[in-house]
Amino acid sequence: MSPFDRTFPSHKQTLFLSSHKEQPRKPNLELQRKMALPLLFTALCLILMLSQSLPSSSLLQETNFLDQNPTAYEILGDYNLPKGLLPKGVVGYSLDTTTGKFSAFWNGTCSFSLEGSYQLRYKSTINGYISKGRLSRLEGVSVKLFFFWVDIIEVTRNGDDLEFSVGIAGADFSVDNFEECPQCGCGLNCGGKTRKVSKIRSNPFLSSS
Repeated sequence: MSPFDRTFPSHKQTLFLSSHKEQPRKPNLELQRKMALPLLFTALCLILMLSQSLPSSSLLQETNFLDQNPTAYEILGDYNLPKGLLPKGVVGYSLDTTTGKFSAFWNGTCSFSLEGSYQLRYKSTINGYISKGRLSRLEGVSVKLFFFWVDIIEVTRNGDDLEFSVGIAGADFSVDNFEECPQCGCGLNCGGKTRKVSKIRSNPFLSSS
């Protein structure tokens, strides 16, 4: 055998060696799909849990609006009127800032008396028009005169005094008498606490306005 025969393999040997080379493995797509499904499911579950735990932007906006919305008692203060003109327990109100139309709502009628003064009654809804230092065209508020209930149609602030008008008569009281909100049933005399109302006129609602 010549040196050339020992150095170079024959054509048959070359084919035999090349046929035994390791072929590249094809990716197992089925296995990859099976492994990806659990991961995808887990990711979807996490996204769903996070979306439910975080408050939506609309809910945040609504909460902020409610937090910033003043109470009916604060509305009175904005118009230079004491909060005690409204009894405790207001469950809602409406205000048209263009016309000044104002309404306040309770769960039911509310009546009380202030010691040494008068009896008041509020319907479950009262209406009127509010302006600086004035509540006019009132509906739903009445005062007891002798044996009759008479509607209060207007409340006006004059300095440190409040004038309550029933149309043909009126009575003035100090604003200090309305620093606190009366409570339905007991007024300002709740829990053993007694507070008398200081009157300016000796005969409320009997003097002509």
